[in-house]
Amino acid sequence: MPTSHITKIMILLLIALGISGCASQRASTKSSVMDYLYPKTVETYVEPSIPNLTIPLRVGIAFVPESTSGSYAQNFWTGKQYSSALTEAHKNQLLQQVADNFKELDVVSDIEVIPTAYLTPQGSFANLEQIKTMYGIDVIALVSYDQVQFTDESMLSLSYWTIVGAYVVSGEKNDTSTLIDTVVYDIDSKKLLFRAPGTSKVVGSATPINLSQELRADSLEGFEQATNAMIGNLKLQLEKFKASLKSNPETANVTFREGYRGGALGGLALTFMVFFIALFRKK
Repeated sequence: MPTSHITKIMILLLIALGISGCASQRASTKSSVMDYLYPKTVETYVEPSIPNLTIPLRVGIAFVPESTSGSYAQNFWTGKQYSSALTEAHKNQLLQQVADNFKELDVVSDIEVIPTAYLTPQGSFANLEQIKTMYGIDVIALVSYDQVQFTDESMLSLSYWTIVGAYVVSGEKNDTSTLIDTVVYDIDSKKLLFRAPGTSKVVGSATPINLSQELRADSLEGFEQATNAMIGNLKLQLEKFKASLKSNPETANVTFREGYRGGALGGLALTFMVFFIALFRKK
């Protein structure tokens, strides 16, 4: 083969490699409980107090508003822009899954799925008071998320700061890394009761042409898997919370609604717990 032909082939290969290098992309979408509850615009320090819990609890559950820092990606080959952001319909589906699991618990009497539109960005506890009045709830479960999709050979580390620390999730080419984090607050006392995270990692195998469609499908699958993991963890954390109330009754004032005979903490254990709370306060 003539040298000129070899040179042309090498040039074409270099161009192709350059194009493929330009095709790498990163898309992310997130919402933050910290931004919602403790925005920088609120200068006064929020001082939580001892919660007054009336069992069974009336609970609300909602996604906090999405952060404006999420990024969008564009498929180099098709020119189409896409986002991994959840739609309101998808959010309601995921929240309904959580609500259905909570309805089976003795400790919960009602659980309301609250549309994200009712949560004001950076609304803090003033916004939660409005939601409490609107829905008649005592406790709210706030759900946040952080999802990153990466289409490159490089490694990606997602570091997500939550109320009580940071989670680090690693990823590779065509990976979708998702974190769902739920914090449960008593609204009146502004007290964090417990929290539960759930993570997932979806490994994709998209071709350049169908990249956008597969990444969007991987995004929804990632949210679904992370939500299921979070539900399992939420039940575990609830059991730990009930155990902590028995061992440390001074951390919350517990009363019971008329006619309640459930086993949220075990009938006999509940009686003794109320007795020890009263005894503790007399000292």
